Amino acid sequence: MSHKIKALQEELAQAEKVWGPLAESAIASFTTLVSVHRLSVVAGHLLYLNNHWYVTHAGLLCLANRRRCAGIRVWTVRAFCNPAAGRWAFRATVYKSRTCRGFVGYGDADPSNVSALVRGAEMRVAETRAVNRALRKAYGIGLCSVEEIGTVPIPAEKFPPQKVNGNSNGNGSGPKVRDRLCQIIRQHKLDPELVKAYAVDFCGTKSLREASREQVENFVHQLADWAGKDRNALLCQLNSYSHPKQEVVA
Repeated sequence: MSHKIKALQEELAQAEKVWGPLAESAIASFTTLVSVHRLSVVAGHLLYLNNHWYVTHAGLLCLANRRRCAGIRVWTVRAFCNPAAGRWAFRATVYKSRTCRGFVGYGDADPSNVSALVRGAEMRVAETRAVNRALRKAYGIGLCSVEEIGTVPIPAEKFPPQKVNGNSNGNGSGPKVRDRLCQIIRQHKLDPELVKAYAVDFCGTKSLREASREQVENFVHQLADWAGKDRNALLCQLNSYSHPKQEVVA
């Protein structure tokens, strides 16, 4: 058995482990994505949502790096931006080589087309969408990227107040909340570091230690609810914290 066939079988096994048995059409598309573009489920490059494959930002960046992308330029389209309203639009140009004239993609975001969980981060979402579209054009990826679609917003709910016993001063997150968070991470096989980064962003603090008990409780409850209802969308959200977004000039 060749290395490529073995790798493909391993990727397919992982995909069906996460999303269950796949239809023949989905397997055919998956085979092309893995064999031709060398995208990987294991590495978080692909997601299967509502019977459709989506490529992730991480997958596109990995593909660009492997193909020796010369650079990416990103700038705002000021005519379509309104910071006060949280409305942003970006233009991205991908240069496959130093002589390439560039592949252009546009991305926009505002509170109406992003998840409630990333409200306030519309600028970053718009930038990512623009880069993704430019990369998909440059490297012939017909799939929509998962960052270009909205996720189903899940309203945050608060935990009922917990009694403070002699082992807790009530200022930190408390052992019960920490234990619950660890349980969620283990149960749904989440990356602890990405969950931590998401928690800091969710609480709006510089570090998790600075977050109040109520903020941490809300985050843990939200995480559990989202993981139970739509783990794929949650993984997409967590993956957005795996790579810093930066501009590379050719």
